[in-house]
Amino acid sequence: MLRQISLLAAAALLGISPALAEGPSVPAVDVKTLTAPDISAAPATPDGDMIRYGHRLITETFAVIGPEVSDPVMRYAGNNLSCQSCHVNAASQPYAMPFTGIWGQFPQYRGREGRVSTMEDRINGCMERSMNGKALPLASREMIAIMAYIKFMSQAVPVGARLTGAGTLAIREPDRAADPKRGADIFAANCVVCHQADGQGQRNGEKGDAKGYLYPPLWGPDSFNNGAGTGRLLTAAAFIKANMPLGTTWENSVLSDEDAYDVAAYVISHDRPAKPGLDKDYPTLTQKPVDAPYGPYADTLPPEQHKFGPFGPIRAAIKALTAKPAQ
Repeated sequence: MLRQISLLAAAALLGISPALAEGPSVPAVDVKTLTAPDISAAPATPDGDMIRYGHRLITETFAVIGPEVSDPVMRYAGNNLSCQSCHVNAASQPYAMPFTGIWGQFPQYRGREGRVSTMEDRINGCMERSMNGKALPLASREMIAIMAYIKFMSQAVPVGARLTGAGTLAIREPDRAADPKRGADIFAANCVVCHQADGQGQRNGEKGDAKGYLYPPLWGPDSFNNGAGTGRLLTAAAFIKANMPLGTTWENSVLSDEDAYDVAAYVISHDRPAKPGLDKDYPTLTQKPVDAPYGPYADTLPPEQHKFGPFGPIRAAIKALTAKPAQ
């Protein structure tokens, strides 16, 4: 046990994810085989109360900390989305960025920040990007509640486990640039019923009532900003392929890889809020994802290619830049 604690502590200091700290001896967990704990199982204790509040923050973000809530002090989110707009089904769905097991994945080195980050850092990254808002105070009831809910969702997974079914499921990337025009046709055939032809979704109520959306907007002023992970083509395509249209899962995808690739290009081709300071992301530019839609870049390939591909030449350029010189 002391050896395990020492290894995990050393991993954090060295910028290594806990999941990598012990190599092959770390348990592997397939999130897809787990049944996520039901919120009704949270205990009737102060801890359980905090877990339930965290669940509400994830599923009804707009009603608790959204821009239309009555108390201006509580307006941390800058749009009327909910966290489960991306973390589907209260963050329980495999390959829809579930919370299952992520309690034990932090501290973790993240290239975007260029340092070892905490789980609180990661939550506030979502607040400032996907929610287009501001950071939650670290000691706030809201931050503690979200942390409590993540821990609750991770209870069946050992700390540092190597996870399958977490994050998103990468598509088989076409060897070409994505085609937003073709994507518009796919969007019209598969997405407009929920998200509407203008991509602005459908509200639960009326503007100003803090009731959020039945189906969220995919672009425009009330959507995620251009610093969000889903603003990257390959991330968006992976999420779409495994989770959209609504009701889809990784096991019964409706769209092909090429369809997801092109419809993602159509979605990210539209205007959305701009996050200040994106030039400070990825201090080591060679660690920047090939599909990051904003510069600066380590290579000299055009910004349009970083946004829409093809991405193979970008990977080759980064590989050349990071190759060790011949001895």
